[in-house]
Amino acid sequence: MFDATNAEISKALVTLAIEKTLLNMGKPVLDEVAHRLFKNYKCYIPDCHEHPEYLKSVLKELYGNCYNNIVESIKKTLDEFSTKKSIEHFLMVISE
Repeated sequence: MFDATNAEISKALVTLAIEKTLLNMGKPVLDEVAHRLFKNYKCYIPDCHEHPEYLKSVLKELYGNCYNNIVESIKKTLDEFSTKKSIEHFLMVISE
């Protein structure tokens, strides 16, 4: 039996929200963001839960001011979970 911790659940929710948002823009967008995260920070999309500043930096680098649209989509996807402390922190950092 698998018992996930709150941290693991939050990490999975954040990962799915990021991937869903980027995939809606197109597979190449997801691939490029994942590539830049690894190239710049040696991390993967799930690591953005603990390091939202990495995602924010990559999105700004790739999409300039349009990164706000991506952030809004991620926020909308995570809205019902935004009271969880770690998700609230993630959303706060990428929204600043």
